[in-house]
Amino acid sequence: MICGGSSEFVFSPEMYYLCIIKKISQMEKYLEPSKDEIVMSFVASCIESVADQLGVGYREVFERMDRVGMIDTYIYPFYEQLHTESRENLTASLIDTLLRWENESEN
Repeated sequence: MICGGSSEFVFSPEMYYLCIIKKISQMEKYLEPSKDEIVMSFVASCIESVADQLGVGYREVFERMDRVGMIDTYIYPFYEQLHTESRENLTASLIDTLLRWENESEN
């Protein structure tokens, strides 16, 4: 087994375990998403949940939310509060907010 860049054979379970832990910790540095990536994934999941609930495509929901500024002024900045809600409650709340904001923008 190769550990630490050398091609040495590791026979003891302890050495094998330490080598695996070292490799995992090196990988975690590269695999950990940034805060912005986490929030953007949340925004995307919100759009998809609303689209599924309304029975329309995600692109339509994105365009509607974008048109009223819901992503930039509500979902993204209030991620910390919104992501603690259950998916069902969050989706219902987002649909209600979208419909209200669309109605207000028409008037």
